[in-house]
Amino acid sequence: AGPQQGCVLGIDLGTTSVKSALVTGTEQGLVLAHSCSRETRAHTESLEAGPQGMEQNVQRIIRALNECLAALPQQQLQRVSHIGISGQMHGVVFWKSDKGCTWAESGTGPAFEPQQVSHLVTWQDGRCSPTFLSSLPLPQSHVSLATGFGCATVYWYLKKSPEFLKAYDAAGTIQDYVVAMLCDLKKPLMSVQNAASWGYFNSRSKSWNTDILKKSGFPVDLLPEVGDPGSIAGRTICAWHGIPKGAKVGIALGDFQCSVYSCLTERTDAVLNISTSAQLTISMPLGFQPPETPDPSSAITYFPYFNDDYLAVAASLNGGNVLAVFVGMVARWTEELGLQVEESAIYTRIIQAASAQTPSKLSVHPTIFGERHVPEQLASVTNIGASELSLGHVTRALCRGIVQNLCSMFPVQLLEEMGVRRILGSGTALARNEVLRQEVEKVFPFPVVYGKDVDAAMGAAMVL
Repeated sequence: AGPQQGCVLGIDLGTTSVKSALVTGTEQGLVLAHSCSRETRAHTESLEAGPQGMEQNVQRIIRALNECLAALPQQQLQRVSHIGISGQMHGVVFWKSDKGCTWAESGTGPAFEPQQVSHLVTWQDGRCSPTFLSSLPLPQSHVSLATGFGCATVYWYLKKSPEFLKAYDAAGTIQDYVVAMLCDLKKPLMSVQNAASWGYFNSRSKSWNTDILKKSGFPVDLLPEVGDPGSIAGRTICAWHGIPKGAKVGIALGDFQCSVYSCLTERTDAVLNISTSAQLTISMPLGFQPPETPDPSSAITYFPYFNDDYLAVAASLNGGNVLAVFVGMVARWTEELGLQVEESAIYTRIIQAASAQTPSKLSVHPTIFGERHVPEQLASVTNIGASELSLGHVTRALCRGIVQNLCSMFPVQLLEEMGVRRILGSGTALARNEVLRQEVEKVFPFPVVYGKDVDAAMGAAMVL
């Protein structure tokens, strides 16, 4: 990473927050010098897709990013030589390539502001129904197509709102957009990691299914060029927040791969990440190639990693977002009773209450967002007894359910057969929730070591 005396800046553009990490090189290796996190509060209504849509306001995401960088020490930012950027996969944002942003002075130096940019349609978007997806051409890919995938969302606009697409000539994930603006890329550049998350991408040949897409009228000109993770996309065109002009910017990466990269050192380790969503993963042997066609009923998928390696991943749509919905429900019930309690206070209190409770027979299957391999299976609560209905009982059962759901997707027996000896825990939800950590240690019969909630930002910096 960068020169010994320099710094590397890692950025992660997550579903609920932006995180940054300043990493310096020492004789002992890479050290986290400073970190910062800001909530984006970017959720916005979807005019085209209605309640099934899940969109975020890009201006708010970039505002959170600017606040995050402004909070870091200026003296350190002036020493940054490389910038690594990761972010939420699958989603898509559209922009006009020559009018994607404007640069202006801020309190800490030049910064860019989004200009002709659409909302970000996130990985949580539900506008593409199973019926709609089945009407699309079959991809030549090892990944099953799902709602929330970039190419599926483009197809939806093509069929439901074609005028929308005519306003833009570039598209990418939110992290691809930031890289394109920093380096003034006329054509977006996307890593294999993010391309595979969009669907219609062949990881073996590292190319889009262009022929299949063209035949169905897909606007292939919107597809970014693709490069290897770890490569340099370009250089900063301005002194961004004091970071020198000409700093090298890495091609944007998947947040999950970066979280894994920040902590995975042994092939006998499994990584458990619980942030907005949740993943349990192991590194596949060197030279592994995924099957050419996916098993749509399988809970395990294969994500491109670094150096042509793959991760076997149980990628659950249900993680910290389930707890957030539960907290929101409690807040609404409280409001309906004529009381007002901040959601942050509710979260703290329910975790305290759950910590004081031992596990009960109450069972929560928490898949309120479905799962990609069983989208129709929603949440349920069973074994409800009159003596186990306190907030503490329900919260503990909910935390246990989130962990057990992941375990059902990637069973302990399979982990043992694949040689796993230890679990590395990462992600915001896991870092902030003691009860969730307790349930991980009960469900999995392996030693568990925990990281920090800036793992993806740290990983993005370490890659360079």
